[in-house]
Amino acid sequence: MLNTLFLSPTSACFELKNDAPYFAPEHYVYALDGQELGESSVNVLSLFGLTPGSAHSLRLRFSGGGETSVSFRLPKETCALDVRGFGARGDGLADDTSALRAAIAVLPEGGRLFFPPGVYRTLPLFLKSHIHLDFAAGAALLASPERDQYPVLPGTLPDLEGGEELHFGAFEGQAKPMYASLLTAQYARDITVTGPGILDGNGEIFWKDFFELPAARPRLMFFNRCRGIRVHGVRARNSPSWQIHPYYSEDLGFYDLSVEAPKNSPNTDAMDPESCDRVEIVGCRFNVGDDCVAIKSGKIELGSTLNRPALRYTIRNCLMEAGHGAVTLGSEIGAGVKELTVSQCCFRGTDRGLRIKTRRGWGQNCRVDGVTFENICMDGVLTPITMNMWYNCCDPDRESEYVWSREALPVDERTPSLGRFRFRNIRCTNAHAAALYVDGLPEMPVEEVALENVRISFAQDAKSAVPIMKNFASPCRKLGLYFDNVKRVVLRNVTVHGAEGSPLLANHCGEVVTEGFHSEE
Repeated sequence: MLNTLFLSPTSACFELKNDAPYFAPEHYVYALDGQELGESSVNVLSLFGLTPGSAHSLRLRFSGGGETSVSFRLPKETCALDVRGFGARGDGLADDTSALRAAIAVLPEGGRLFFPPGVYRTLPLFLKSHIHLDFAAGAALLASPERDQYPVLPGTLPDLEGGEELHFGAFEGQAKPMYASLLTAQYARDITVTGPGILDGNGEIFWKDFFELPAARPRLMFFNRCRGIRVHGVRARNSPSWQIHPYYSEDLGFYDLSVEAPKNSPNTDAMDPESCDRVEIVGCRFNVGDDCVAIKSGKIELGSTLNRPALRYTIRNCLMEAGHGAVTLGSEIGAGVKELTVSQCCFRGTDRGLRIKTRRGWGQNCRVDGVTFENICMDGVLTPITMNMWYNCCDPDRESEYVWSREALPVDERTPSLGRFRFRNIRCTNAHAAALYVDGLPEMPVEEVALENVRISFAQDAKSAVPIMKNFASPCRKLGLYFDNVKRVVLRNVTVHGAEGSPLLANHCGEVVTEGFHSEE
């Protein structure tokens, strides 16, 4: 069955409905209105360069002989304008900033700004509500190398009429001054950005001396207090820091994106939705220098004052490679994370699959609950599943006895908590450090970790590594399922292959249910 995932006036995105992670069970050829366009082997398929308001039929023919099809009609638009009509040259040499800013400023509501093939060098651009930016194949928006010309946005400013402070800049869980991002939207709604062109953050100009900068590095795309954002098909790369950063926004969709950065580039997370509600990330490919998806909700200050959890996130049919974590929760999760579902994803060569980072001092609002991972494949991941309530990075107190003491300390307003976690239908091959590493607090154990139909095997030449970042951590190799301070552990049809030593270690745990737990040499 083929479902329509997203439609813009010029593009369409579709998803095959099955349980297979990222890759389709069968190779297929696709045709639009009877004309064959190409072939694919993944579950999410996109079309670009379509005509607004047009009706079409898409048909897929599978290698095994079956077929599926869907009919759709694209939405209309009020107008479409070419950026060259405003003086943009797109030669990669001229500064197109003034032309592009003027084009965005005068674009009528419901209109589309079209970028034909070319390289458009520009300083940060500021988006407004009800517009569509459309990048053709061969079009690239390139961030200007003139760093001193980037506007610096304040973290907050007071309302002169006595209202609440308004937020404009942020980084790593705090409101703080930041350089404007290549695409910046503030307090806006109904913005669409479509590909298949390139957004290039030219991050090298910020990577070398970022500790000395007077403001936080820009993102590639920053959406602050926005609603109804859709990004489809673009190739995002080389951001100065986090690539795509939605901040206190809602109703967001990111479809069939490619997000890239060199493995050694600092803090180039692919997608960091922070304190957002209703986020959908589907069919994306991530290969970056830090976490692939990092879900955040602010440090303890914002977690306690604004208390906006990351809520109702869906991540599906994505391929994540070479990041520190495939899906990371934290480290800035002062308001917690609730209702996260990750399904049909492939993780390759990441340090961790699921990575949760929290610790004492991050506050009682820092609660993670309702997390489900299902139909996931992992290969070459150092440690597939980690939950760390002893994280020792960020903030001055990270090496204090309060953080590292293994004694049960009093539960108070500073104590975080981890709730219920479900892992179903997961296959992990070529793991290295540990199959799973869950380390809760003695005074606040993890409530429940349930694994069902899970198989984890180690690489023959597995390398030793630290499974989680905590004080006094020791590297390990081929460690089995490790649980410490968990109220309830459930293992149903779970197999660990190639562990050295005991395949199951459960320290300071309450109920441990094993219904079909197997260990293989």
